[in-house]
This record gives sequence, C-alpha cells and structure tokens, in this order.
Amino acid sequence: MGQTADDEVTENPFAPYMEALRQQVEDQDPVLLIGVVVALAVVVITCVFLKYFLTGKTVRSAVLLVGLCESGKTLLFIRLLSGRFKKTQTSITDSSAPYKAKNDRGSTWTLIDLPGHDSLRSQYLEKFKSAARAIIFVVDSAIFQKEVRDVAEFLYMLLTDAVISRNAPTLLVACNKQDIAMAKSAKLIQQQLEKELNTLRVTRSAALSAQDGSVGGSVYLGKKGKDFEFGQLPMRVEFLECSARGGKGEEEAADIDGLEKSLAKL
Repeated sequence: MGQTADDEVTENPFAPYMEALRQQVEDQDPVLLIGVVVALAVVVITCVFLKYFLTGKTVRSAVLLVGLCESGKTLLFIRLLSGRFKKTQTSITDSSAPYKAKNDRGSTWTLIDLPGHDSLRSQYLEKFKSAARAIIFVVDSAIFQKEVRDVAEFLYMLLTDAVISRNAPTLLVACNKQDIAMAKSAKLIQQQLEKELNTLRVTRSAALSAQDGSVGGSVYLGKKGKDFEFGQLPMRVEFLECSARGGKGEEEAADIDGLEKSLAKL
C-alpha cells in the first residue's frame, strides 16, 4: 500500500519547515546570499584569530644549550650539528643554527648555545626563554663535586622562572665529559642536585609570597612540605650521560646517542 501524506509527515516532521526554508532561500537575491556567507566566514575567521592571539600561544621551536663555563656546551653544540670535533673557546654571545632531529617526522629545531658566564647568562636566558621547546643543561661531570653549588644555583634560577615554569619545556640534564675517569654518574648528579636544590629552596623561601608562592617573577620550586625531587616539576626531566669529546683523541666520535634520542622525542 502507498504511503499517505500524513504518514510522510509522521516519518519526517521537519519536512514542511525544510521545504519552507528552501523556498525562502530560492526567493532571495543570490548577491545577498553571497554577502551573508562571506560575512559569516569573516566572523568565524576573526574569532579563530582572536582566540589564537588572546591565549598567547606561540610556537616554541628553540632548544637552548645552557650551563656553566667550560662545561662543554659549545663543543656539544658543534657535535649535534655536524658530528665533527672542533676546538672551542668561552662564548661571549649566543650562536644558533637549525638542528634536524633524528626521527621519522623530520623535526627541525633552532639549536641555540648561550654564554655560560654568570654575568651574561641571565640576559641571554631572558632573550630566548619564551621560545624554548627544550633546555639542555650541560654539567661537567668530571668536576661536578667542586661546582655543585654553582650548578644548583643556575638550575634554581631556571626552574623558578615564571615563564619557564608556565611553558614547561623539556629539561635534559646532559652529564658531559663521561670519557674522563673521575666523572660522576648521571644518577649521582641527580641525587646531589636534588639535595642542593632543596637546601637552596629553604634558604630562599623567605623571599616567596605566602599567598600564592610567587614574587618577582619566581615560582615555588617543587611541592611544599616535601623534599625536592625533579619528578615534582611541571616539565619532563631526563638525566643523560654523554661525552662531546668522545674519547682519548680528537678524532673519536662523540658519545651523544642518548641525547639525540631524547631530542628526537620533542
């Protein structure tokens, strides 16, 4: 048996309204319709751009190499870019170059070597910190025990920076110069730094606001009421052993496979 008009209405109750809407559209001036569509498109695009800019989202594509003077940052910078050995000297300005990660995505980051001198590091960090996707903090494993306080103070400055804490770039602590017999292991360096950072936090806590845990652009390190551990930080942290020099001779290949694998995950 054939369907009646009442049956069709029951099956699709919106049919009359859709038909009326179609008729109205057909009766409208095509130029007017195009104008309406364009206006709607402009509104949508404007909303998208406003959302993008108002949320302050930026593309962070820099990998910063930081650390104390003579930690091996510049040689590590050269090794990552070219694989070659080159004699270096203390940097007084930044150096940058594109670095292609060893992954299937073909990711390319801007590798930036920042000066390690205590009179320069703050101003260069201020210049580049907002663009940091990752920070490679280079430690001289061979003389770490002598420099542990200085290393911890520099790291404390980094980790309590409000911009770095908010953006949470990956932190790769590169325990360099593992080719030297007296070099400390990555595990020991991590443990010693956690103790030293915990002490620094206690001695500097008086400068922090009691209300929100921040003052002067700084944030509280770790979790209140607990001894500091790197696992408490908002960013991914890895301690890696490496050797930019690589071996006994200058022609030896660098031992930086672990660092390169971590950079490939960014």
